[in-house]
Amino acid sequence: MRILRSYKDVPEECQGLVLAIGNFDGVHRGHQSVIAHAQEVADKLGVPSGVLTFEPHPREFFAPDAPPFRISSMETKAAHLKWLGVDVMAAVDFDLAFSQKSAEEFVHDVLVEGYGAVHVVVGYDFIFGHKRQGTTVVLGDFAKKYGFGLTVVEPVGEQTIIFSSTAIRECLKAGDPGKAASLLGHWWEIEGEVVEGDKRGRTIGFPTANIPLLGYHYPKLGVYAVRVGLHNGTHVDWIDGVANFGNRPTFDKKDVLLEVHLLDYSGDLYGQTLRVAFVDFIRPEVKFAGIEELEKQIELDAETARRLLSSKKSSQDKYADKKVHS
Repeated sequence: MRILRSYKDVPEECQGLVLAIGNFDGVHRGHQSVIAHAQEVADKLGVPSGVLTFEPHPREFFAPDAPPFRISSMETKAAHLKWLGVDVMAAVDFDLAFSQKSAEEFVHDVLVEGYGAVHVVVGYDFIFGHKRQGTTVVLGDFAKKYGFGLTVVEPVGEQTIIFSSTAIRECLKAGDPGKAASLLGHWWEIEGEVVEGDKRGRTIGFPTANIPLLGYHYPKLGVYAVRVGLHNGTHVDWIDGVANFGNRPTFDKKDVLLEVHLLDYSGDLYGQTLRVAFVDFIRPEVKFAGIEELEKQIELDAETARRLLSSKKSSQDKYADKKVHS
């Protein structure tokens, strides 16, 4: 998959493609439906398929001081798009100048002149252009004017729930990563660099990799069964683990941190970037009377994590095969 950061000077082999457009935060099953439609059209036309998204997320740009809300980083988003078989990821820089483009300027400058899109696929609620002046109806008019095809994909869901980033955030806030995964079509995961911590875990036989959740929507504080992705060349090795996301009340800490213990693994992880997939919620975070009580509970948590993870398929085979083509 090619990753482009600009709509200017686009390589010839990345032009003339079918573009799915949106923020695609989380690349959930609703997003997968939009992308699948784009891939189907691209296959029929014999051209590359692409995803056009924006970095930073427009919501981050317009409200930089708002609480973190993102479900996925650009890197995690790229990993899922690559797995879906997308040919080109166009992660356009969303800056002041770009935000002030009118709806028609966006279509002309980015879609037509930039990527030479022959067909565009968007979700039913797609809005674009300065002051959100562009709708799917407006985009339809521009498609006729500039001569490209357009597909608007209706909402996708199951039972009474529409697949959406908002619904996924609610699941995570409630401590239900399993339900979040059913909406995402894959385990919810974060990606971050391991930083140096207090190293208390080493003294009780449970060394942890400490990862700040920068920019991510916070899940419920507590202990989780997780799978940890270690980058190994061009692929990722997944290892079972147990993680605590919280402010470590036993040690009177206030900052929120993700502490991950990899089961049956030894090695130096400082400075490495890890992918952490949240599989199941074990218990809320609590304050213990002391280190011994905490140590006993961590042992129980580790055994619970082993049991839960052994009963579930890996993040790469249970949910990773759930493409949505409806």
